[in-house]
Amino acid sequence: MSLLVDRPEDLGPAQLLRVAEGEDLSLSPDLLSRVATSREATLAALATSGPVYGVTTGMGSQSGLAVDAAEQHAFQDDLMLARSVGTAPWLDRRTARAAVAVRLRTLLEPEAGVSPDLISALAGLLRSAVQPAVPETANGAAGEIIPLAHLGALLTGRGEGFSPTRGLVAASELLHEVGLAPYEFGAKEGVAFLQGVPTATARAVLLAADARLLAAQQLVVGAAEIALVRAPRDPYHPALARGDNELGAVLRAVRDLAGEEDAPRLLQAPVSFRVLGPALAHLHRCVHDLEEAADRALTVVSTSPALVEGRFLGTAGFDGFELSARADALRVAILHVAETAAARLHRMLDPRVTGLAPQLSHAPGRHAGLVVLHKRAVGLLHEERRTSAPASLGATETSQGQEDVQSFALEALSAATRAADVARDVTACELVTLHQATLLDPSRLRGSAALRTVLRKASEHLLSSTHDRTLGPDVSSLEQLLMLGWARNVLDLDR
Repeated sequence: MSLLVDRPEDLGPAQLLRVAEGEDLSLSPDLLSRVATSREATLAALATSGPVYGVTTGMGSQSGLAVDAAEQHAFQDDLMLARSVGTAPWLDRRTARAAVAVRLRTLLEPEAGVSPDLISALAGLLRSAVQPAVPETANGAAGEIIPLAHLGALLTGRGEGFSPTRGLVAASELLHEVGLAPYEFGAKEGVAFLQGVPTATARAVLLAADARLLAAQQLVVGAAEIALVRAPRDPYHPALARGDNELGAVLRAVRDLAGEEDAPRLLQAPVSFRVLGPALAHLHRCVHDLEEAADRALTVVSTSPALVEGRFLGTAGFDGFELSARADALRVAILHVAETAAARLHRMLDPRVTGLAPQLSHAPGRHAGLVVLHKRAVGLLHEERRTSAPASLGATETSQGQEDVQSFALEALSAATRAADVARDVTACELVTLHQATLLDPSRLRGSAALRTVLRKASEHLLSSTHDRTLGPDVSSLEQLLMLGWARNVLDLDR
């Protein structure tokens, strides 16, 4: 398939996700014509505007120094060189593709004033097998000068990228192999390319989608645990969500999946079971906040200088603090969900809660059961808590006296992504526990038909044995299943 882009809005979050997963992208002739018109307006304004930051002058603390007319063309390419200071870890292929697609989308706005050739070069990169080598972190700038310089250097053939078979390779070789010519930035295109926060925006779009999937999976696993231990359904009554539509929706979903329980085993379930609704409702709210921030980052004037009403205006469109702050908040919400999940996992090993063998052991004493799964989850969560300070804080001057206020959005989004990875691991551990419990007592596979069906699909990836075994492969197998979208549409199955 190929996604046809006729307007900037055609590259919204849903479309960016498709491109990130590998879908091709093509540009309509009308779109390229409109880009050409804005490019002509930019060139006309450059001819009469006097000094223009990053075009006829240096950048940062050197913006008071002129760039000779004879050097201005090469200067736009050279902007990428000394700023390409990043190293591994690099963005993975999915994230790098999303970053390229967001960069393309934001450069489609007329204020950027780039040429159709640059837009076509980015689209060509997305159609190729080339993966840009873009550093994941170590970006101590207000915007994204370092990662964008790496991407720009790849386009010019002076940087690096990843070959599907050879790893990190010089950009000139990669471009030649896929039939792409190195791109030469025109007037103002280099400085436009370095502005904004497209990498953070791309990561925010991907993280929000992954966190929504995680929330759905945690809903399913939590409902299954509630059903298995025959917990009272009182905490999930929708009437308890008065004034909170998000919580009400989660509570209804929990009851739909877990079903009713006429004979609860306990008068009151453990707290970790009862707070499932509020924890997931808060996670949903934080995901929504990040999605809104990403939407704004896609549409705001992010280039600087921006051509507005015939004048070049300096902007703060490179500021990614909102993305950073929203990512920090989402990270906390994810870790809270993971911590309550780990607590439920602990209770699932307790015969006082389940009525099953201690530690869900095949033969208590002789077999250890699943206690080590809880130890694994606790270890992962401890490591994340150890580095839980907000990444969005800590601005430091880095520009030789010219004030700089960093957003650290890439670091915040990386931290939130790691938290999601940990939460996914904990969810996999819970699924192994549910599988073991239902093998010990098949009557415990309870809840709605949709819930039972989706749990069986997970169990297909595990051994039908309750004996002690090496559990790492089980967790890894389920993690892959979760990443592929297990339980994404489970609620639709009941309708």
